[in-house]
Amino acid sequence: MSTRVAVNGAAGRMGRTVIETASERADVEVVVGFHASDAGEIDGVPVVGADDVPDALAEYDPDVVVDFSLPDATLGIVDACVEANVGLVVGTTGFDDGGFDALEAASDEIPVLKATNFSRGIQVLLRTVTEAVGALDGYDLELMETHHNDKVDAPSGTANTILETVQDERDVEPVYGREGHAPREDDEIGVFARRAGDVRGEHELVLAGNDEVVSLSHRAEDRGVFAAGALDAAVWLAEKGDGWHEFDAVIDES
Repeated sequence: MSTRVAVNGAAGRMGRTVIETASERADVEVVVGFHASDAGEIDGVPVVGADDVPDALAEYDPDVVVDFSLPDATLGIVDACVEANVGLVVGTTGFDDGGFDALEAASDEIPVLKATNFSRGIQVLLRTVTEAVGALDGYDLELMETHHNDKVDAPSGTANTILETVQDERDVEPVYGREGHAPREDDEIGVFARRAGDVRGEHELVLAGNDEVVSLSHRAEDRGVFAAGALDAAVWLAEKGDGWHEFDAVIDES
């Protein structure tokens, strides 16, 4: 039996990609989409406006909502998901502390899985970052990311996750770009964001010292990578109880 999925942000780039990717799979079915305004249909999937989310959850009865929208749009459906007892997979980035608090509060009532990146390769990269930073103590660290010119948050959520992974291993402070007379400090990590064209997502951590350079990088060639991972998470989450869940567990259990 396939997992019934609703998509929040259905008319956006990632929302459309999730719908398209799901159409090629037998284990998931997108039954409805939500967007800021009524978008009619996308690839045969009905898409309703934000005001109609509670009624649509009752009518289409999804198991999980996959969310790729904007923080305000995500938070706008949380109460409806809790009321309908529908799980929530969140790929949206750019939340402030209050937004995270709202999602964590929802996880007391429903299963919530929040990830900054649904690429399996990024999960492997994060594990490699932990090992490399721990082993190469004292090496200088620099973090770069590049995304398409419509991305609004910087650094990217994935870059922030890489930064947090580094900080779990070493006490470093981020320096966001450099300008003028700015000598490098031993306890810093430079963080740089570039926005250009239609780049899906590139991340690179450089570790330099001892007359050598180690570069750990990941590049997504297609948005379908993230859509497939989010759908994997939705199928996995549909079998889980309430609580805060991690995409890392999806990778390990599959």
